[in-house]
Amino acid sequence: MNWFYLVIAIVSEVLATSALKASEGFTHPVPSVIVVVGYASAFYFLSLTIRVINLGVAYAIWSGVGVVLISLAGWYLYDQKLDLAAIIGISFITAGALILNIFSDTVVH
Repeated sequence: MNWFYLVIAIVSEVLATSALKASEGFTHPVPSVIVVVGYASAFYFLSLTIRVINLGVAYAIWSGVGVVLISLAGWYLYDQKLDLAAIIGISFITAGALILNIFSDTVVH
Protein backbone atom coordinates (compact mmCIF):
# COMPACT_ATOMS: atom_id res chain seq x y z
CA MET A 1 0.00 0.00 0.00
CA ASN A 2 2.91 2.35 0.70
CA TRP A 3 4.08 2.11 -2.90
CA PHE A 4 0.55 2.93 -4.04
CA TYR A 5 0.64 6.03 -1.83
CA LEU A 6 3.96 6.99 -3.39
CA VAL A 7 2.48 6.64 -6.89
CA ILE A 8 -0.45 8.87 -5.89
CA ALA A 9 2.02 11.41 -4.46
CA ILE A 10 4.03 11.42 -7.69
CA VAL A 11 0.99 11.72 -9.97
CA SER A 12 -0.44 14.51 -7.79
CA GLU A 13 2.84 16.42 -7.90
CA VAL A 14 3.10 16.05 -11.68
CA LEU A 15 -0.47 17.25 -12.21
CA ALA A 16 0.08 20.20 -9.86
CA THR A 17 3.35 21.23 -11.49
CA SER A 18 1.87 20.91 -14.97
CA ALA A 19 -1.04 23.10 -13.92
CA LEU A 20 1.35 25.61 -12.32
CA LYS A 21 2.49 26.78 -15.74
CA ALA A 22 -1.11 26.94 -16.97
CA SER A 23 -2.14 29.00 -13.94
CA GLU A 24 0.07 31.84 -15.21
CA GLY A 25 0.95 33.15 -11.77
CA PHE A 26 -2.35 32.05 -10.23
CA THR A 27 -4.33 34.33 -12.55
CA HIS A 28 -6.42 31.47 -13.98
CA PRO A 29 -8.74 29.91 -11.38
CA VAL A 30 -9.10 26.30 -12.60
CA PRO A 31 -5.38 25.56 -13.02
CA SER A 32 -4.72 27.40 -9.74
CA VAL A 33 -7.12 25.11 -7.86
CA ILE A 34 -5.47 22.07 -9.48
CA VAL A 35 -2.09 23.35 -8.25
CA VAL A 36 -3.23 23.77 -4.65
CA VAL A 37 -5.18 20.50 -4.48
CA GLY A 38 -2.45 18.60 -6.33
CA TYR A 39 0.37 19.75 -4.06
CA ALA A 40 -1.71 19.19 -0.92
CA SER A 41 -2.48 15.67 -2.12
CA ALA A 42 1.14 15.04 -3.10
CA PHE A 43 2.49 15.99 0.31
CA TYR A 44 -0.25 14.14 2.16
CA PHE A 45 0.42 10.89 0.33
CA LEU A 46 4.18 11.38 0.57
CA SER A 47 3.74 11.73 4.34
CA LEU A 48 1.88 8.41 4.41
CA THR A 49 4.64 6.81 2.37
CA ILE A 50 7.47 7.86 4.65
CA ARG A 51 5.89 6.17 7.64
CA VAL A 52 7.28 2.92 6.23
CA ILE A 53 9.67 3.71 3.38
CA ASN A 54 12.95 5.43 4.26
CA LEU A 55 12.58 9.21 3.92
CA GLY A 56 15.60 9.69 1.64
CA VAL A 57 14.64 6.82 -0.63
CA ALA A 58 10.98 7.86 -0.87
CA TYR A 59 11.94 11.45 -1.61
CA ALA A 60 14.55 10.43 -4.17
CA ILE A 61 12.04 8.29 -6.03
CA TRP A 62 9.28 10.90 -5.70
CA SER A 63 11.41 13.74 -6.99
CA GLY A 64 13.29 11.67 -9.59
CA VAL A 65 10.23 10.16 -11.19
CA GLY A 66 8.54 13.56 -10.92
CA VAL A 67 11.37 15.24 -12.85
CA VAL A 68 11.10 12.66 -15.62
CA LEU A 69 7.32 12.94 -15.87
CA ILE A 70 7.33 16.75 -15.68
CA SER A 71 9.91 16.88 -18.46
CA LEU A 72 7.68 14.68 -20.60
CA ALA A 73 4.61 16.76 -19.70
CA GLY A 74 6.44 19.96 -20.63
CA TRP A 75 7.44 18.44 -23.95
CA TYR A 76 3.93 17.14 -24.68
CA LEU A 77 1.73 19.91 -23.25
CA TYR A 78 3.88 23.00 -23.76
CA ASP A 79 6.08 22.00 -26.70
CA GLN A 80 9.21 22.42 -24.60
CA LYS A 81 12.24 20.82 -26.20
CA LEU A 82 14.59 18.37 -24.51
CA ASP A 83 18.17 18.62 -25.75
CA LEU A 84 20.72 15.83 -25.51
CA ALA A 85 22.04 17.02 -22.14
CA ALA A 86 18.50 17.00 -20.70
CA ILE A 87 17.84 13.51 -22.03
CA ILE A 88 21.13 12.20 -20.61
CA GLY A 89 20.43 13.85 -17.24
CA ILE A 90 16.91 12.43 -17.10
CA SER A 91 18.33 9.01 -17.96
CA PHE A 92 20.71 9.26 -14.99
CA ILE A 93 17.83 10.26 -12.70
CA THR A 94 15.78 7.30 -13.93
CA ALA A 95 18.73 4.95 -13.42
CA GLY A 96 19.23 6.28 -9.88
CA ALA A 97 15.58 5.73 -8.96
CA LEU A 98 15.73 2.20 -10.37
CA ILE A 99 18.95 1.41 -8.51
CA LEU A 100 17.43 2.63 -5.24
CA ASN A 101 14.28 0.64 -5.79
CA ILE A 102 15.96 -2.60 -6.83
CA PHE A 103 19.12 -2.73 -4.74
CA SER A 104 18.67 -0.60 -1.61
CA ASP A 105 18.22 -2.43 1.69
CA THR A 106 16.35 0.60 3.03
CA VAL A 107 13.44 0.12 0.61
CA VAL A 108 10.52 -1.89 1.97
CA HIS A 109 9.13 -4.18 -0.74
